[in-house]
Amino acid sequence: MPAIAFLPPEQPMPALRHRPLKAWRHFRELVKDKENTREVFHIFEALPWKGMPRAAQAFLSSERGRAVLAREPSLPELLDDHAGLRRLPAGSVAHAYCDFMEAEGLTARGLVEEFESYALERPDNLIPFAPYLDRIRDTHDLLHVLTGYGRDALGEQCVLAFSYSQQPSPGFLFIAYAGGLELKRAAKGSRAPVFRAIREGQRLGKACPRVAELSIRDLLAMPLEEARAKLGIAPPRHYEQAHRVWRGMGIDPYDLLNSQSA
Repeated sequence: MPAIAFLPPEQPMPALRHRPLKAWRHFRELVKDKENTREVFHIFEALPWKGMPRAAQAFLSSERGRAVLAREPSLPELLDDHAGLRRLPAGSVAHAYCDFMEAEGLTARGLVEEFESYALERPDNLIPFAPYLDRIRDTHDLLHVLTGYGRDALGEQCVLAFSYSQQPSPGFLFIAYAGGLELKRAAKGSRAPVFRAIREGQRLGKACPRVAELSIRDLLAMPLEEARAKLGIAPPRHYEQAHRVWRGMGIDPYDLLNSQSA
């Protein structure tokens, strides 16, 4: 694994500036095409997590963090080895992850490529934190599996709210609640508990240890329900209730925004 550079204590942390109007412009573009991941990266760039450098350095310089990185130098390589993951016991997080990714036609490397197509290089002042930032990115789909949130629009907002409580980047919270507002507008008159579901995602994320800082290899080997219990991840009741409400109205939760805009 390449050597990791750390900021010396006397060096100031990088200055990170919030640009909410830029974030809003890119969110409006994301609403037009929710598969346009590039807009998500723009939003995070406009609403950076100012506490990230300290959180990253605390993990990267710790004995536990160094051990995790030495054992897992590349999460995409680990997560995309479905043949290897399938050798773990049935009912494990690994099997649930493979089922999810294969059903959705996703790969961990695909998310890396999305990022690289947006920004070939990180700003110099963020390079020391790349291993930490990469783990946050690379565990996104694993959060779907652990929480039970699907890739429908509400599921994505709930995962972002969960992620905000893990790593409090304003970008997570901005997209979660702005997206929730779009869902309320798309299904006018619906009593689906959209914002309660998003707040529930926040609570679940707060109760859970930071997944990006855990040994993902160990987590994959655990039975799924045991992993959820250990991490304090309860069933997402309000999310499930929202789906029931929408289906009772004849609305497919996985096509809500598309069907309503059409």
